[in-house]
Amino acid sequence: MPTYKLKTPLTKQAVQKLTVGDVVFVSGKIITIRDQAHKRAFKYQKLGKPIPVKVKGSVIFHCGPLIRKTRGKWEALVAGPTTSARMEPFEAEFIEKFKPRMIIGKGGMDTLTTEAMREHGVVYCDFPGGAAALAARTIKRILAVKWLDLGLPEAIWIFNVEDFGPLIVTIDSHGKNLHEQIVKRAERRKLGIYKTLGLR
Repeated sequence: MPTYKLKTPLTKQAVQKLTVGDVVFVSGKIITIRDQAHKRAFKYQKLGKPIPVKVKGSVIFHCGPLIRKTRGKWEALVAGPTTSARMEPFEAEFIEKFKPRMIIGKGGMDTLTTEAMREHGVVYCDFPGGAAALAARTIKRILAVKWLDLGLPEAIWIFNVEDFGPLIVTIDSHGKNLHEQIVKRAERRKLGIYKTLGLR
């Protein structure tokens, strides 16, 4: 399968080259945004207030990292992905309003987000589960933290990363969703097994 090394900020042309199954490593700036930060971003947008981070063209990481502060310096101990289904109620609108180029998480996302990604030129990548320590090793520096009052896991963390990955493209900007394909394939096989066994 093709492997790509990308640097942020990402262009629409760069992500449109990616397709389901491709392997990606990202270097540059990535931003953690979870449930509460999504909600606050919408509140700010409705009030006409800018959010404290530039999202357009960025890489968003669904992550609640374990962070500690030593000698006045933030350090990421682990940075595993959050289950992205938690963000499904927000993500399509977030993509439309704030224009990220890549979203990283685990477990994939549903139809509304898949369609928004196709419409706006965005990809979704899965980060391997159980590899939170590996992710932390690619974080070379914590550039900033915003909305810390939301708590360490829900705050917006801005990381400078080097070869963050391996990431697997599971939703591409052309409307293909690997998670949906696997579910449909499994359902067909299940029905075939039921038929063989004489079950309904």
